[in-house]
Amino acid sequence: MMNIQDLYSLFRECSRVTTDSRTIQGGEMFFGLKGENFDGNEYAEKALELGARYAVVDEDSAVASSGNPNVIPVPDTLEALKALARHHRENTLVDGRRLTVIGLTGTNGKTTTKELITRVLSTKFNVTATKGNLNNDIGVPLSLLEINDKTELAVIEMGASHPDDIGKLVAVCEPDYGLITNVGRAHLLGFGSFEGVKKAKGQLYDYIAATGGKIFLNEDDPDLSGMAEERLPAEGGVIPYGINLWDVVVLPSDVDHPYLRVAIPATPGSETLLAAETHLVGAYNANNVVAAIAVGLHFGVSMEDAIDAVCSYVPKNNRSQMERTERNILIEDAYNANPTSMAAALDNLDLVVADRKAALLGDMRELGGESLAEHQKVLNQVVSMGLNLVCLVGEEFGKALATRETSDVRWFPDSDSLASWLKENPVSGHTILVKGSRGIRMEKTLPEL
Repeated sequence: MMNIQDLYSLFRECSRVTTDSRTIQGGEMFFGLKGENFDGNEYAEKALELGARYAVVDEDSAVASSGNPNVIPVPDTLEALKALARHHRENTLVDGRRLTVIGLTGTNGKTTTKELITRVLSTKFNVTATKGNLNNDIGVPLSLLEINDKTELAVIEMGASHPDDIGKLVAVCEPDYGLITNVGRAHLLGFGSFEGVKKAKGQLYDYIAATGGKIFLNEDDPDLSGMAEERLPAEGGVIPYGINLWDVVVLPSDVDHPYLRVAIPATPGSETLLAAETHLVGAYNANNVVAAIAVGLHFGVSMEDAIDAVCSYVPKNNRSQMERTERNILIEDAYNANPTSMAAALDNLDLVVADRKAALLGDMRELGGESLAEHQKVLNQVVSMGLNLVCLVGEEFGKALATRETSDVRWFPDSDSLASWLKENPVSGHTILVKGSRGIRMEKTLPEL
């Protein structure tokens, strides 16, 4: 059986690592991962034919006994991938010292905060960061294996939907710094309760405390502050930040200024305010902006450069995007949804100054036994806002509507049905929030707006 050092030597010969034979360009190390509905081992020979240098496969797979010297059998390809990533992380040096890794997780804002931190740190360092939201037990190893000889800092995003996910991921990426954006009521089906969410996300703090690292802490957040106080020494282990702590001013949004604007003291306690006009939608993103600036300041980026970097970031993939169409202004936040992010998005829409406003909302998934109650809360909130149009999509919102009489809401079984209705009933002159869990695919409605 091949040991990790030998596997690492072969990895160093390769251009990169991939788990998708369709992305082979030549020189890769291909890992044949196995899942419930796929078996990557079946594509190993194809990957080699396409130009992969090596194919790592399960030793009990048919291809393992092919006799091809470029086929590398291992007991478990996923475990081998994680071991290789951890070994690479541990053996990457910067100026003779082990590479610094910043790990972050949270219920909402992980990817946006990761992108902002990366943009800020990149003003001074060569940064390797998680691409997109590759933040699970496959994505984290692949992100670590993107680290190269030029990398000076790594920013690794970690997602979780089960109690031990973060614990497993920190064991792979071994972060020196940790940041939790927030903890909220998401993936309750997997976590069991809000306390389960806090315990699961808190595994990042647990690792940092056990290894003598540091966390970036939003001291305005009582849940995070309590979690940190339980685990870390007040002196030395915590780098504080916060909108209230820093006296940051969140400026109002309107049609002429639709994006998040904040005014930040040039230095702590200073009366000189520096303006940051971002391309992000929603006051809730102010915490993400301040977090990124806090990380940058700790690593020696100037306040001015950090603000410029934040302002240059343009979100994509339906994450807090603003789009002006020929007929409407769209707040596109259709990538994901949970009770915490849904409430924040509606609060932000309520603050927007506009003549006509609408909300197109899709079901929130993975809430288990709390689903009906959480959808009822959203229904109550959106009805109370007095919007000009409210459209709800999905079975869970249908159940919530069945418990309350209201003539102010239209319901649709799926996003295709809503898109068809919008095509027949065009909406114009509105500022429209579009939000829902990924599986509802609320982005299907966008062409009709």
